[in-house]
Amino acid sequence: MQTRFILIQTSHAGNVGATARALKVMGFDDLVLVAPRWANVLRRQETIQRASGALDVLDKARIVATLDEALDGMTHLCATAMTPRDFGPPTRAPREHFDLLLKTEQKPLADAGSGGMAFLFGSERFGMANEDVYRCNVALSIPTNPKFGSLNLGAAVQLIAYEWRMALGGFSVQPATAPPVRADARQLGGMLAHWEEALAAIDFLDPAAPKKLMPRLNQLFNRAAPTTEEIHILRGIAKAMLQTAAQARSTADTTMPTPPASTPSND
Repeated sequence: MQTRFILIQTSHAGNVGATARALKVMGFDDLVLVAPRWANVLRRQETIQRASGALDVLDKARIVATLDEALDGMTHLCATAMTPRDFGPPTRAPREHFDLLLKTEQKPLADAGSGGMAFLFGSERFGMANEDVYRCNVALSIPTNPKFGSLNLGAAVQLIAYEWRMALGGFSVQPATAPPVRADARQLGGMLAHWEEALAAIDFLDPAAPKKLMPRLNQLFNRAAPTTEEIHILRGIAKAMLQTAAQARSTADTTMPTPPASTPSND
């Protein structure tokens, strides 16, 4: 479904750049400006800075004189109006409306999929004009704190774009790191043998009477399912224990008092 975001009489250039960024993040790129305050708003420095890399969206964006031009090809119009009105389209939360639009067989909403979807945003100072809201199929209202519902234009666009993208299926979350590699049985066995040697060196394990210490440790590490990197850490600990034990024995040997020499007998 073609999706278009329409900004009507935008007065702050930075909000145009923020909108371009919000759209690109959510995978949209159809932006139309209706009679913005600045004729060169798409090229203003503040716009470019706030776009933060979404220059392709700005390059594709169009400026038109009237809302009729912006709505060309669009069949389902969504106003974004926080102020309640006595007359006009139904007011719904975005998620509720998108669910009704895409996931039910109700008519005529389901028929909107055959055309374009347009989201309309009014000016920062006055919001949307009543006559523009009346043209829409729905007035979307973002659920906010009842005592303070003032949203920056760029933030409002980001929220609507996110909800719409999620309704369309969303994007999969990409892991920031590679998945961990679990240590195999051979690596685990080698680590346990290393630990057995180290535990004996620090006199925690009596090799003559080991009892069930090592099998219990084996079960513990089986449950923990350590990764190869964690095995390296555990073997490093065992190595440090062996080195410390060896140093302790060496120090003890050098500081051990020398027994007194025997006195020769005159007998």
